[in-house]
Amino acid sequence: MNKAFIKVLLTAILFLTVASSIAQDEFTILFLGDSLTEGYGLQENESFPSLIESRLATDDMDHVRIINAGISGSTSASGLSRLQWYIRSRPDLMVLSLGANDGLRGLSIEEMKANLTKTIKYALDNNVQVAITGMLVPPNMGPEYTEAFAQVFPDLAEEYNIPFMPFLLQDVAAIPELNQADGIHPNVEGTKIVAENVYRFLKPLLPSG
Repeated sequence: MNKAFIKVLLTAILFLTVASSIAQDEFTILFLGDSLTEGYGLQENESFPSLIESRLATDDMDHVRIINAGISGSTSASGLSRLQWYIRSRPDLMVLSLGANDGLRGLSIEEMKANLTKTIKYALDNNVQVAITGMLVPPNMGPEYTEAFAQVFPDLAEEYNIPFMPFLLQDVAAIPELNQADGIHPNVEGTKIVAENVYRFLKPLLPSG
């Protein structure tokens, strides 16, 4: 076996080893949500998942990849089928942020919980870590509905022992200057706050490198 061939062979082995190492070290976060995740009314790079991706790069965490799976108008009913499609991307962590539209439409809380449960169980059964963000609905839905709705998220977090962020829109909801004209979706400044809060929540769940 001549030296030139050996050199080429060693180079190829080294390349494959490095490539394999990079692939193994990559950590993918799937943000499965609705318009709040998608970044309704904002540029694509202004959504909170995009801002988190930029923050990760600044913090030398380029090995963390972000998938924004937010779709405006989505309810919890879409969670399982969408996750089944995205599972081919092999996410390591799913951040589940569905339910807001269920609440705004006054849909069944029992069905919402069942939908979220199916999504969580499918993720866990496929070795995908899960974190869930809570949501609140306006008081005009009535106190019983409002309280029962809000309780679904911590109950699921406790049942499945998954990290829980109590309120996705913490420090932003109901503050006019941080929201768009509809009073529901954060504007650019509000989204920056959401991104920072979610980033702090997720940071302990991420690999260091």
